[in-house]
Amino acid sequence: MALPKLTPEQKKKALEKAQEMRRARADLRNKLKRGDISFAEILEKDNPVIGRMRVSYLLRSLPRIGKVKAEKIMEEVGIDESRRVQGLGKRQKEALLERLAK
Repeated sequence: MALPKLTPEQKKKALEKAQEMRRARADLRNKLKRGDISFAEILEKDNPVIGRMRVSYLLRSLPRIGKVKAEKIMEEVGIDESRRVQGLGKRQKEALLERLAK
């Protein structure tokens, strides 16, 4: 499948949208690190910025959780490393919340 040919204006608009999404993700991760928002609140929201984030990336935003610990948590809960937040099922969300409450 060939990529569509975009006009310079369309390219500029797409780049601006991508930059806006990166800024929103960075802001969300900073709020999570500071404790301004809880992990449970994030999972409850139906936000495209949150939904398109990988679960491992979101977990690494939590205090005291790095790459290795995030992978371990996801393995224990049974979440694939490529899973995005919007693809989590109800049981997976509950298991994550329960695991992080420890």
